Amino acid sequence: MTSSPGVFARYPASVGDEAVTADGAVRPGYEPVARVLDQLGGVGLAAVVGAVAQERRMRGVVFGSYVDGRLQERPFPLCPVPRVLSAADWAHLSAGVEQRTRALNAFLADVYRPTGRRRTDEEKQPEVVRAGVVPEWLVSASPGHRPDAVGAAVPGQQRITVAGMDLLLGPDGWVVLEDNLRVPSGIGYALTNRDSGCAALPQLYAGAEAAGLVDPAESVAMLRAALADAAPAGCTGVPRLGLLTDGPHNSAWFEHRLLAEAMGIPIVTPDVLWPTTSGGVAVQRDGERQPVDVLYRRFDEADLSAHLTPSGASVGALLAGAVRAGQLAVANAPGNGVADDKATYRYVDAMIRFYLAEEPVLACVPTWLLADAADLAEVRDRLHELVVKPVDGYGGQGVVFGPLCSAAELAELQAQVLAAPHRFVAQQPVDFSTVPTVVDGLVVPRHADLRVFAVAGSSTRALPAALTRVALTEGSLLVNSSQGGGSKDTWVLPPA
Repeated sequence: MTSSPGVFARYPASVGDEAVTADGAVRPGYEPVARVLDQLGGVGLAAVVGAVAQERRMRGVVFGSYVDGRLQERPFPLCPVPRVLSAADWAHLSAGVEQRTRALNAFLADVYRPTGRRRTDEEKQPEVVRAGVVPEWLVSASPGHRPDAVGAAVPGQQRITVAGMDLLLGPDGWVVLEDNLRVPSGIGYALTNRDSGCAALPQLYAGAEAAGLVDPAESVAMLRAALADAAPAGCTGVPRLGLLTDGPHNSAWFEHRLLAEAMGIPIVTPDVLWPTTSGGVAVQRDGERQPVDVLYRRFDEADLSAHLTPSGASVGALLAGAVRAGQLAVANAPGNGVADDKATYRYVDAMIRFYLAEEPVLACVPTWLLADAADLAEVRDRLHELVVKPVDGYGGQGVVFGPLCSAAELAELQAQVLAAPHRFVAQQPVDFSTVPTVVDGLVVPRHADLRVFAVAGSSTRALPAALTRVALTEGSLLVNSSQGGGSKDTWVLPPA
């Protein structure tokens, strides 16, 4: 480690910073980054930031969010200073994310037993419930549990084809903050961040790539292979794939187009879906209808029935019939919300032990289920110390940081919790790490999380395209793009 020169000279480092130690030394992984930034100087760095913003505007790198019922597209900012992960850290994260994905796929297979459960069945509950590992209400009362999703996956299909796990680096190491198993976004943005970084700082990336920097573009072939693995057993030849989207008004439309193009598969919108005579689904392109075997679903299952196809059937009904006929697989399968709500999170460690007979690789954040009377009694007077989340929330919506609330806000929060405790969980705040981020021309520490993706087909593998999201406001813990956060390219270094 070397003392902080140049742009890091006034950097307010801390024990929890990933680049600079508390005594001001640049950590080894960041030394090449610091050298290039020093060569640029403040003026050069400002020019790089401007060039990155212009390049991303020209490419249309945006993320949408709905405000008052209207989609507002905004730039997805990129800080040109990359986040650096060691090979050892990446091996640990990959193993943990793969393990969680395998366990949660086993849980979903248990919940949605392929033959279904009839009133005459002696064993009506999932095995994990009968064994006392999770309470019955965790499944039956989950907002994401859909009994009609039993037939939404073809036999042998992994119900989670693509998983996205959000992780934080805390004082005791990496912890999982939440699991995203429905329509996780971010792979395309991670790929784009690498392209933007290379264009902005070619001298930095040339050296890193020569030294064996992991290429996130390898994720494209891995994703395509996992989707192909989901194809129905009756599929002959190379599976025909499509990316199913509800179109330009989707908040991740940019990513949908990017991934479809990268994989060489068609974008499929409701207006081009047709039934086939064999009970499958065809996509109309250039006046011809081409059957499709697997659709990579990229919009919420709740909206499937809201869109009509040209034949008059809803998208949901058309897809469900094709899956039942063994002519189509939808990835991710509908119904995965039962496995990624905030209450289920509390039991993932137990699921890993139950289904895999393994100890969890990654730690979880201490979590209280407020539907449980004992848990509620334990924390009802401690909400000022905790983070409160809606059970079925996503994208940072509805999250309340107790330590940042006023007395009036805390009183309102407690009233909401006591009125409907089953709607909430409470978690211990994590003092998670900061990374060097360019804000207003200065390199300053900002909090960041990491979304690591895994794909599950014939095997379960973490993708080398990880997405770092960073809070751009000093002291903020909200990194979501919908909450004003930015992003970084994520470097995975080769083994030393």
